[in-house]
Amino acid sequence: MAYMMPNERLKWLTLCAAVVVLASVGNTLAANPADSDQKGPVFLKEPTNRIDFSNSTGAEIECKSSGNPMPEIIWIRSDGTAVGDVPGLRQISSDGKLVFPPFRAEDYRQEVHAQVYACLARNQFGSIISRDVHVRAVVTQYYDTDVNKAYVIRGNAAVLKCEIPSFVADFVSVVSWHTDQNEDFLPGSEYDGKYLVLPSGELHIREVGPEDGYKSYQCRTKHRLTGETRLSATKGRLVITEPVGSVAPKVDTRDEFTFARTQLGSSKALICPAQSYPMPTFRWYKFIEGTTRKQAVVLNDRVKQVSGTLIIKDAVVEDSGKYLCVVNNSVGGESVETVLTVTAPLSAKIDPPTQTIDFGRPAVFTCQYTGNPIKTVSWMKDGKAMGHSEPVLRIESVKKEDKGMYQCFVRNDQESAEASAELKLGGRFDPPVIRQAFQEETMEPGPSVFLKCVAGGNPTPEISWELDGKKIANNDRFQVGQYVTVNGDVVSYLNITSVHANDGGLYKCIAKSKVGVAEHSAKLNVYGLPYIRQMEKKAIVAGETLMVTCPVAGYPIDSIVWERDNRALPINRKQKVFPNGTLIIENVERNSDQATYTCVAKNQEGYSARGSLEVQVMVLPQIVPFAFEDNINTGDSIDLFCQIPKGDRPVKVYWSFERRASNTDPSSDELQPQMRTNRISSKTSMLSIQSASPAHTGTYTCIASNAAGTTSYSVNLTVNVPPRWILEPTDKAFAQGSDAKVECKADGFPKPQVTWKKAVGDTPGEYKDLKKSDNIRVEEGTLHIDNIQKTNEGYYLCEAINGIGSGLSAVIMVSVQAPPEFTEKLRNQTARRGEPAVLQCEAKGEKPIGILWNMNNMRLDPKNDNRYTIREEILSAGVMSSLSIKRTERSDSALFTCVATNAFGSDDASINMIVQEVPEMPYALKVLDKSGRSVQLSWAQPYDGNSPLNRYIIEFKRSRASWDEIDRVMVPGHTTEAQVQKLSPATTYNIRIVAENEIGSSQSSEAVTIITAEEAPSGKPQNIKVDPVNQTTLRVTWKPPARSDWNGEILGYYVGYKLSNTNSSYIFETINFITEEGKEHNLELNNLRVYTQYSVVIQAFNKIGAGPLSDEEKQFTAEGTPSQPPSDTACTTLTSQTIRVSWVSPPLESANGVIKTYKVVYAPSDEWYDETKRHYKKTASSDTVLHGLKKYTNYTMQVLATTAGGDGVRSVPIHCQTEPDVPEAPTDVKALVMGNAAILVSWRPPAQPNGIITQYTVYSKAEGAETETKTQKVPHYQMSFEATELEKNKPYEFWVTASTTIGEGQQSKSIVAMPSDQVPAKIASFDDTFTATFKEDAKMPCLAVGAPQPEITWKIKGVEFSANDRMRLLPDGSLLIKSVNRQDAGDYSCHAENSIAKDSITHKLIVLAPPQSPHVTLSATTTDALTVRLKPHEGDTAPLHGYTLHYKPEFGEWETAEVSVDSQKHNIENLLCGSRYQVYATGFNNIGAGEASDILNTRTKGQKPKLPEKPRFIEVSSNSVSLHFKAWKDGGCPMSHFVVESKKRDQLEWNQISNNVKPDNNYVVLDLEPATWYNLRITAHNSAGFTVAEYDFATLTVTGGTIAPSRDLPELSAEDTIRIILSNLNLVVPVVAALLVIIIAIIVICILRSKGNHHKDDVVYNQTMGPGATLDKRRPDLRDELGYIAPPNRKLPPVPGSNYNTCDRIKRGRGGLRSNHSTWDPRRNPNLYEELKAPPVPMHGNANIYGHGGHAHGNVECHYRHPGMEDEICPYATFHLLGFREEMDPTKAMNFQTFPHQNGHTPVPGHAGTMLPPGHPGHVHSRSGSQSMPRANRYQRKNSQGGQSSIYTPAPEYDDPANCAEEDQYRRYTRVNSQGGSLYSGPGPEYDDPANCAPEEDQYGSQYGGPYGQPYDHYGSRGSMGRRSIGSARNPGNGSPEPPPPPPRNHDMSNSSFNDSKESNEISEAECDRDHGPRGNYGAVKRSPQPKDQRTTEEMRKLIERNEAGPKQLQLQQTNGAGFTAYDTMAV
Repeated sequence: MAYMMPNERLKWLTLCAAVVVLASVGNTLAANPADSDQKGPVFLKEPTNRIDFSNSTGAEIECKSSGNPMPEIIWIRSDGTAVGDVPGLRQISSDGKLVFPPFRAEDYRQEVHAQVYACLARNQFGSIISRDVHVRAVVTQYYDTDVNKAYVIRGNAAVLKCEIPSFVADFVSVVSWHTDQNEDFLPGSEYDGKYLVLPSGELHIREVGPEDGYKSYQCRTKHRLTGETRLSATKGRLVITEPVGSVAPKVDTRDEFTFARTQLGSSKALICPAQSYPMPTFRWYKFIEGTTRKQAVVLNDRVKQVSGTLIIKDAVVEDSGKYLCVVNNSVGGESVETVLTVTAPLSAKIDPPTQTIDFGRPAVFTCQYTGNPIKTVSWMKDGKAMGHSEPVLRIESVKKEDKGMYQCFVRNDQESAEASAELKLGGRFDPPVIRQAFQEETMEPGPSVFLKCVAGGNPTPEISWELDGKKIANNDRFQVGQYVTVNGDVVSYLNITSVHANDGGLYKCIAKSKVGVAEHSAKLNVYGLPYIRQMEKKAIVAGETLMVTCPVAGYPIDSIVWERDNRALPINRKQKVFPNGTLIIENVERNSDQATYTCVAKNQEGYSARGSLEVQVMVLPQIVPFAFEDNINTGDSIDLFCQIPKGDRPVKVYWSFERRASNTDPSSDELQPQMRTNRISSKTSMLSIQSASPAHTGTYTCIASNAAGTTSYSVNLTVNVPPRWILEPTDKAFAQGSDAKVECKADGFPKPQVTWKKAVGDTPGEYKDLKKSDNIRVEEGTLHIDNIQKTNEGYYLCEAINGIGSGLSAVIMVSVQAPPEFTEKLRNQTARRGEPAVLQCEAKGEKPIGILWNMNNMRLDPKNDNRYTIREEILSAGVMSSLSIKRTERSDSALFTCVATNAFGSDDASINMIVQEVPEMPYALKVLDKSGRSVQLSWAQPYDGNSPLNRYIIEFKRSRASWDEIDRVMVPGHTTEAQVQKLSPATTYNIRIVAENEIGSSQSSEAVTIITAEEAPSGKPQNIKVDPVNQTTLRVTWKPPARSDWNGEILGYYVGYKLSNTNSSYIFETINFITEEGKEHNLELNNLRVYTQYSVVIQAFNKIGAGPLSDEEKQFTAEGTPSQPPSDTACTTLTSQTIRVSWVSPPLESANGVIKTYKVVYAPSDEWYDETKRHYKKTASSDTVLHGLKKYTNYTMQVLATTAGGDGVRSVPIHCQTEPDVPEAPTDVKALVMGNAAILVSWRPPAQPNGIITQYTVYSKAEGAETETKTQKVPHYQMSFEATELEKNKPYEFWVTASTTIGEGQQSKSIVAMPSDQVPAKIASFDDTFTATFKEDAKMPCLAVGAPQPEITWKIKGVEFSANDRMRLLPDGSLLIKSVNRQDAGDYSCHAENSIAKDSITHKLIVLAPPQSPHVTLSATTTDALTVRLKPHEGDTAPLHGYTLHYKPEFGEWETAEVSVDSQKHNIENLLCGSRYQVYATGFNNIGAGEASDILNTRTKGQKPKLPEKPRFIEVSSNSVSLHFKAWKDGGCPMSHFVVESKKRDQLEWNQISNNVKPDNNYVVLDLEPATWYNLRITAHNSAGFTVAEYDFATLTVTGGTIAPSRDLPELSAEDTIRIILSNLNLVVPVVAALLVIIIAIIVICILRSKGNHHKDDVVYNQTMGPGATLDKRRPDLRDELGYIAPPNRKLPPVPGSNYNTCDRIKRGRGGLRSNHSTWDPRRNPNLYEELKAPPVPMHGNANIYGHGGHAHGNVECHYRHPGMEDEICPYATFHLLGFREEMDPTKAMNFQTFPHQNGHTPVPGHAGTMLPPGHPGHVHSRSGSQSMPRANRYQRKNSQGGQSSIYTPAPEYDDPANCAEEDQYRRYTRVNSQGGSLYSGPGPEYDDPANCAPEEDQYGSQYGGPYGQPYDHYGSRGSMGRRSIGSARNPGNGSPEPPPPPPRNHDMSNSSFNDSKESNEISEAECDRDHGPRGNYGAVKRSPQPKDQRTTEEMRKLIERNEAGPKQLQLQQTNGAGFTAYDTMAV
């Protein structure tokens, strides 16, 4: 881009940048023309006109603009100067906001905080300025408002003003008024009341009475910036004066003429503050704009008049104007003028907003503006004023400098608005642009050089060339040429022949046209010595900046320097020298900078060149400012001097004059003004005007020029001209009533002001200003008198004054010629009939005047009727004529006219004579309408007696009353219809009417009789009482309304109730009427909220409707119990026996009553479970101290709140321990002789240690001697002490104390012993009770002494003890019992005996064990709930703490519920209707959770849907069938949906029509073929199951007929089949019996064969027990705490057609412990089986003692191969039976599982399975024993006696087949015999089939009965087959219809499990359920590798014979024997 240096910013940094640009190498092209998307600035967010803010808040003013490029935002003042930051007071943020931070009051600065700002946005296309922004910061100042006294005449309106100080008046407004009688008045729209707050804040009080004088009034104001409100400091009062006589309206002279202003849309009150007595009338007028005519203000909803105040709401601009309030009463009148200006916000718009104009063409901008008022219109261009003030801006011929941004500003006194538009230059106005240019080049001298520039533009530019700033002309070596291409571009070239070194330099091509310049420069470097071209003399004007570049040639150049007087520059701050040879001198001066400068260029070899530049500094002429005198009048002589003190000589001086048009004398414009100039000296010129005249008015300019330039100075001359007449007024005469006009015109300068005055009195001399009136006005000097009257006659003075001279004046006489005139043209006069009357006419005008009388336009002659008399009276202004009538008659009601005549004309006046009398009787009275309480009447108007009827009096009475007892209704006299109200319904009335005028009343009309209609009751029910019955019920009682308010017969009542203090509507209930007299009605409102206040209303109703609502009766329901516990419960230990408990009240909304007390429940924590041992303390406060507690004991506490309704919810238990204390004394002490010098002292611990015993102290003292007591400290765990070194046969006294950290406790009893040689056997231990926890070790001490050593023996429950592996005698005599069980509880006695004596003690052992299985029985069932009864086991010793109830639906998840130990029954709610459920319970105590109860199989009530009758269900037409689903019966469980399928009878495939038809709808199957047989299958679903119904039907023919029945063989239904069988029993019974015999025989033979072939074809299926064990990582709590090892998940069932199935998984093993992740590859060697060798070594797993014991973990693998098994179904394999796909449920497949082949072992009695003894060589694999069975019991846990299968097994997860793979490890390996019985089959089916629980003998009937099995009602499939579960999320129901995908082949080999529960997302028939196990660690799986924990074969045999071995032990034995576990089948 070519660098274009702005003249105004020649700072050195900018110039430095320019030098760099000029010296830069490259193709710097001129800027392209503005793109189409480039545009000038436009405001996006313009600041508002006014910004008021408080000094405490500060303000931010945002200004945003758009444009391309983005405009720069600059803030300026109103004078155009830029705004900068003022620290702490004003900042300009980076985003362009003007920020005023909060400031202190003392920091206020007017130039900052009270300033007019504007926002300027500019970019390269122009600048725009925002509207004026008036910023006003308000410093918070204290202010008071006052209300002063107001004086008012009683009966008038008063206006109280709130006086606000002027310094806050703009920010403070009145928000309300208040009286000392607690009355509040707010601004509003109610204009009918006595008090009205006007929009401007005044309080308007109408019709002031004495009571208003006793009140005081205060106003409340609000500061809009700070939001502060305050009451007025003073209270105003009304000073009310009583009128004394009549008072004319008075107006304060300050209020006679006012100005008012309001905003558009706001309200304004125009006050007319006049007072008088009698009360005046106020009339408002508005002057028609531009005229003196006025019209009455029309009052409507928007414009209202309150007393004398005119209120205009929602003001519009049209409301602006001058208003006149005229106040009159009988005494006088007054008027008030108000000029109202309605301001509307200003806005402006320029049309068009953007225009592109070609060069030389015209441009027009139109400023369209709205708002009111508009004072000025102005235009600006690029932020500078244009001096144009018209709405239309026209540019005749657009030039280049006209492009830019134009703005139109509209302003008034309050605000301003602006609009902007952009003028762009058109297509014919393209500035030049360089399109192609030469580049910098370095070359050797000699060759020629060709430089080329191509430029374009419109108009076509011309290209010139420069070398180092000097233009290149053609010569012998330099040739310049150019031509224009076809596309309009100019191609210019410069040829340099045989280039020299001196030709080097900066070459520039310049493209120039009248619309712009573009240039390009680049250096041409020619190798050679330095050379400097000659530099021409440089002339520069002083004050400017010199910039010159040294024209150096040669290459390379090492340095370029400038010198002056052989001194290298710079030598001062103004000089700058740049390495490229540029010299800059700023602000040049002649004295210091005019000199010769030398440029020196050097190269590296030291060669140099020099060139000189002479700089000449020129000085512009300077003119001394001059001015004219202030006042120059016509004829004055003027001399003006122009002095030039500075500037280069010679100076040329001349004057110019620009004439200003004169508006005073148009003729003077044609005269040439006379003036002359004179050059006094070389420095001074004089302008002389001999005699000033108006023609000399204008601008005078002195112009001085020299070689440096031109300067000028201008002044304006205004010549004052005294007034002179243009049109002088003369005397005028006008006819009365005409519009008079007297002209008076004068001119002069300044323009004279013409005024008129009128002489006082009848003679000229003293004059006064014309009083403003409606008919006199002065316009531009002309006096107008509209409708001139005699009163306007007199002398008038016209004056013209402009301040020059004394002015002009003229006196004229205005005379009025008046014809006769009556002041009153028409009036009415009344007289009563029969009385005398006088009529008068007064005519004014020039006398003589004659007056005549007419009656009804007929001449009236008194001579013809002596009742009339005429008299005349001469007055000063005219004549008065009187007509007297002696006695008026009805015929005198006529129009009397008097006619007056004089020389100038005539006039007449009329009197309407009205003779009045009483009216006649109204007639035609009739009834128009009637209701219960009113009747509408009409009548005919009678003759009114010439007096307007004042009123009609309607008289009515009840039919039985007399006319003396009447009621009256007054009706205005102008109407002939009226309504009589306040009648009683259903009552007979007599009605008549009387007319009345001013004269009197008429006679009564004839009476009419009416009966009123019935109405709704008008009375409220009485004696309403609302009483609480209970927490949710209120009882309402009431009595009927008074009989007179019934308005008919009451039918009943509506009782409504709702929550009090809410806006909700009432809920009504209807109660019938009780006919018994005086009987109370009552109603109970139920299901209400607890302790909630309700409002109750009652209304009576009859056949017409309901009566009024009664008054609200409020009442609370009875108190309930708090629903939330106290919160923030906390306890603090105070002492060893006191604890402070504190809490916070529960939330008020949850109290459900008034909390009276709080209860603290507390007990020692180890007794907390026992309700009987809990203590209670009541308190009303929010804390309490518990006293008398056990020392050093952990206490558990709960807090609850109590209301009258009872105890609330208890808080969460908290725990605190009391402080320790000194212990009690040891409970017992023994002293046993051990020898002649030793005694053994033993003791029992204190009963209450009160802390942790730290030590015991044994005290000993020899008896009888005064020896000191010896003490011995003994550790706390030691309970005996051997005292030695004692004296023989000397008694010693011993006692013991215990100590805690607090101190030493009480001493025990003393005991005396004496050492002796005789040591009898004695036991030092004490009888004690020991409590042992189940499965822990117990030790009972028996410490004995004696000599000889005593023999110690133990008896257990009276039986001699013999040691075994669980109990043994320790060397110290103690008995150790390992792993205590329940049977170990009892008495244990220890006996010590020697030859001297024997001793014994007895211990009692208590075993604390988890609870045994509780008893669970079913109590009741409903469709969605089960009630069970819970009972603890009789053998439980430890106290039971509660139950955990487990329940699950047939195909769902286990759920649990906690049941307290006291609950006898528990409801399980929200269950599925008609569904099977399993329920069991476990108990828990402080030891843990116990055994599970028997599983309770039950179902909720409800059945599957029932079939409807076909005719009710199906409705057939020709091409559709309608299904009426409402005909189905739901079986007690709501229907969920229907599946509709259809097919033609001869087709096989069913077409599904819809699988989600809602039960309440009818459904239409469309698009059927006419006359065709169809099959329809409907599947109805509810939560109990589904029912399938098939129907066949034939569609009708096209004509609607039926077709013949089908001739196919009938398809028999099940009922038909049974009927046929029953009818042929004689054939069926023998056949069935024979088949049964054959089947039984085959079974017997198979069993016998299997028993005899133990070792034939035996194949061992072993299970890996090692790394296959998988830890369940989903329950780290169970894994870590319980040591629980979960079995792995089972993999997915196989997918038909895939290469991966269960067989693959089984067969892939090769024996040994191999990777569980190996994947079978069908491409590998198929020989994957091995011949069975010698008996294989079984792979033993770790046996489990408790919990899930005996189940091996890992994957099933076939480790051995047997010949002939290649085509056999693998054992333990799962398959899809694809043949079932069409008939089955949507899973399309049924899973079957094969079973292991039966070995020949004899089953255990009572069991259906077998048991393998250890060491058996293997299993016999019998082909006959292999069969596929549906899966039955998944988890048979019972033995034949129903005992528990494990001791403390966690609750089993009795899932559906879709559930737990973890349990699959139990189920997968259960041995099954050929009959399909489970190894440990229980007495009853636990989980036989999914659809209904078959009896035991039919457990597997589903395989054989019917196509799908009888127990499977329809499809016979479990929902499990297609059920999917990803992670723990389960999809209930049947799930996806597709089988799941196979497991991935690239399973992670790093895992220790083939099916790790974390890694595997594949779903087997079920994924592992979580363990919902009980508490404690008694359900843990403890893997015990020790052989002692496993039973031997012999032990197992004995246990079985004694019936003591549970199934788990059998499984354990089996596991140890062969690594096998029991395996259960999988149900289909």
